[in-house]
Amino acid sequence: MTAHPPPVPPFRDPQLPFAKRIDDLLQRLSLDEKVAFLHQFAPAVDRLGVAAFRTGQEALHGVAWMGPATVFPQAVGLGATWNPGLVRRIGEAVSQEVRAMRARDDRVGLNVWAPTVNLLRHPLWGRNEEGYSEDPRLTSAIATAYTRGLRGDHPTYWRTAPVLKHWLAHNNETGRDVTSSSVRPRVLHEYDLRAFRETVEAGAVSGVMPAYNLVNGRPNHVSPHLSEHLRRWTDEELLVCSDAGAPSNLVDSEHYFDTHEEATAAALLAGVDSFTDHGTDGSKITARVHGALARGLLTEADVDTAVRRQLAVRFRLGEFDPEQDPHAGAADFDTPAHRALAQEAAEQAIVLLRNDGLLPLPAGARVAVVGLLADECKLDWYSGTLIHRSTPLEGLYERLGAQRVEYAEGVDRIRLKTSAGAFLSVPEADADDEVRGAEGALDPARLAGRTDLPPLTTDATGTELALADWGEGLLTLRAPDGRYLSVAGDGYLRASADQPGGWVVQETFRLEPHGSGHLLRHIGTGRHVSVTADGVKVADADQENPELPEVFEPVVVERGEDAVAAAAARADVVVVVAGNDPHINGRETEDRTTLRLPLHQERLLRAARTANERTVLALVSAYPYAFQAAGLPAVLWTAHGGQAAGTALARVLAGDVSPAGRLPQTWYEDDADLPDLLDYDVVGARQTYLYFEGTPLFPFGHGLSYASFGYADLAVRTDADAVRVTFTVTNTGDVTADEVAQLYTRAAHPSVPRPRRELAAHRRITLAPGERTELTFEVPVRAFEFWDVAQGRWRLEPGAYDLLAGASSEDIRLRTTVTLDGEPGAPRPVRERGLAAADFDEQSGVEIVDRAKTSGEAVTPARHTEDATGELIYRACDFGDGGIAVVTADLAGEGTLEFSLDGGPALARLALGTPTQSPYDYVPVGAEIAAEGVQGVHDVHIRLRGPLRLAHVGFSG
Repeated sequence: MTAHPPPVPPFRDPQLPFAKRIDDLLQRLSLDEKVAFLHQFAPAVDRLGVAAFRTGQEALHGVAWMGPATVFPQAVGLGATWNPGLVRRIGEAVSQEVRAMRARDDRVGLNVWAPTVNLLRHPLWGRNEEGYSEDPRLTSAIATAYTRGLRGDHPTYWRTAPVLKHWLAHNNETGRDVTSSSVRPRVLHEYDLRAFRETVEAGAVSGVMPAYNLVNGRPNHVSPHLSEHLRRWTDEELLVCSDAGAPSNLVDSEHYFDTHEEATAAALLAGVDSFTDHGTDGSKITARVHGALARGLLTEADVDTAVRRQLAVRFRLGEFDPEQDPHAGAADFDTPAHRALAQEAAEQAIVLLRNDGLLPLPAGARVAVVGLLADECKLDWYSGTLIHRSTPLEGLYERLGAQRVEYAEGVDRIRLKTSAGAFLSVPEADADDEVRGAEGALDPARLAGRTDLPPLTTDATGTELALADWGEGLLTLRAPDGRYLSVAGDGYLRASADQPGGWVVQETFRLEPHGSGHLLRHIGTGRHVSVTADGVKVADADQENPELPEVFEPVVVERGEDAVAAAAARADVVVVVAGNDPHINGRETEDRTTLRLPLHQERLLRAARTANERTVLALVSAYPYAFQAAGLPAVLWTAHGGQAAGTALARVLAGDVSPAGRLPQTWYEDDADLPDLLDYDVVGARQTYLYFEGTPLFPFGHGLSYASFGYADLAVRTDADAVRVTFTVTNTGDVTADEVAQLYTRAAHPSVPRPRRELAAHRRITLAPGERTELTFEVPVRAFEFWDVAQGRWRLEPGAYDLLAGASSEDIRLRTTVTLDGEPGAPRPVRERGLAAADFDEQSGVEIVDRAKTSGEAVTPARHTEDATGELIYRACDFGDGGIAVVTADLAGEGTLEFSLDGGPALARLALGTPTQSPYDYVPVGAEIAAEGVQGVHDVHIRLRGPLRLAHVGFSG
């Protein structure tokens, strides 16, 4: 008898639609197996031949955290290219490397957590480096390009499955898991949702990751916006992956729920499908889900919904069809094409901010390259390990020749003298081959984290240490062989790090004045350094006989500015390379406190300029700075540019490449130009280029060139769906160069505050000298709409709209006006439906909070004190002809509400004298209006006093 192979289960049949295959697999899984899938590390189901699966592989600008990979410029640098086509190619390269690395290491996941599309609303945000732009349209254009590259072009199978981060209105690290972003409806729809929406609607993403913060008093991980907005933008099954530890935060830090079972159930019902919590241990999450099921907080159907979304991603990735998967067996890794692409991206990301003719560098010029970043190729938290590296110094050596280049780092060289008269000394590292490179020289990269190295000691002469102050007193100390002083788990100081880094940086210190000397505080542990018989360590306060902190005298051997001044005086041109270390003063978990350049670097810049007026400032940073640009002949900025950063900068300085990067966010002149970091009302606080009314240091979209460009022949044609704008751009210079043509719109006579100008479209083009090209942009009519809070929907206001074409948001070369038909505004019919509290037109001292834990919004004074006050204004409220005599309000908490019209005296006062038991227990309170027959159209003013929550205001005759 002939044996027949067992039948192939339907979920293994590639001829069936994914939906049917998912249905089949889902019904074969037990409840326990499905619940186990809800954790980030979903276990295998051996009886069905289903492999283990992990959500989450970091790939922000290259494959991160998994060892060597091609490192592209930081995300903000990719935003500065203003080039979606380039970014799409980078996404393709990154996804190819993900697949290639996956083929040899199954820890590499195909569900990639990238890109970050949080808008760069505030330049002091610690994670500024991770976003693309402060503008929603530019952000979505770059994000869509990157996700399309990550996904690949195959119609059925995806190369990787991108997840957008971080949903929603997440722009601060200070208290990021407990602070709430107060986001009014206009800001929600016109700003924060837009970058996500346009990328999701493009169809290239597999899901999103909620952010740690709360929005309007409700944690993002239980946000109704996931269902009310995100999942209505596409027919695809979107996978929502929690951020790490956020499910537990719902109880542990946010105290939003009393039990983890309640919190987990609420997150699952809100739309979270994969829980990233407790590392690889899924037992706690599965226990919480089972507990929620037992309590009736969840049903098996709720679990099925989440698992279905996970399986949809896994099928799209080809997991169940290895023979049909076109991406299986990919091997493209660190290829010549990827290296060339990294260099191209680094070149395109460079922004020339100012140039009085000093650049490109004069032929034959002798160049001094100075500064703390002159010989650095820095990585950030979301980088892979460098396979290749190029610093500005190395790039200029290679481009100009070593004989034309002089280098001075500008660090202060010091010895640290103890109270006993000895000096800190760095012992020689072990001489085994493990810590030495190919030529036998010590390789600091091979020393990272080693605790077998001898700790620091003291002796009569000590070791000369390179001190770099990165701002706000945070400094690093480096031995002459390149090793940074660090502290390991045993508390001893060793020269054991090749760079500052890690989730908690162990390589930063602070010198604190103490008597006639200084204490040396280690930032990672918060403890002072002491000198003991067995080595130098941080003081352990838990011991019965704790070590006393040592009092040091820093003995300066050489001041950094002296070395810089000497090198600058000998050069024809000085290039000061300044900026930040991505792990210090501004990174994930840590916001910046100022826009200013660190004082150490200001001193170096001042010394260079004093010694040589032909000074170029090259800023390499993850965020904008404020500095004195006047008098500087040339200024450039680039984000940390990945493995080819130095080569790219050298080629731009030398004139091999004409710079064409453009600023993706406003650079402000002073900290005073910034709102509070936690003020998310971009409209009311006049934030970003959209609303900022001051004079920026450098505006959004700014960037100069070695060529010049002429704009002409503006023509406009309007139809029912779009405005078609055409103009020509001509290279009027004498070098081939890129130009970034930008088109902005603005409402000429808006009835509500609208953007001063708003990016509608852009295009990066390459033109030879004398070459001319015609550009055409189709701007959808819906791009001119705004969110009308009175109607609770988008509305196109009829009237005149300016169209502005040029080289930046402030460098407008052509302009015209079109008149669009639309829907005229109408007063709010408040007699019938009253006022939703959060639908205000203006506010002062008020924040939006959650009306209930599942949905709804209310308002309350931003200061949660008994004497706190806040004011709300609702414009053009129509009370009708019949008049109203009673005002009612849904109130919680305690305090007083005052009602007035048109800024006049209070006409009614409503009070909650007895506090409600819960902030969610709303009580209807009414009062007669002290006026005769209020009717017609008026502006309503509501004043809140005390810790009062207002959800709704109603009116009756």
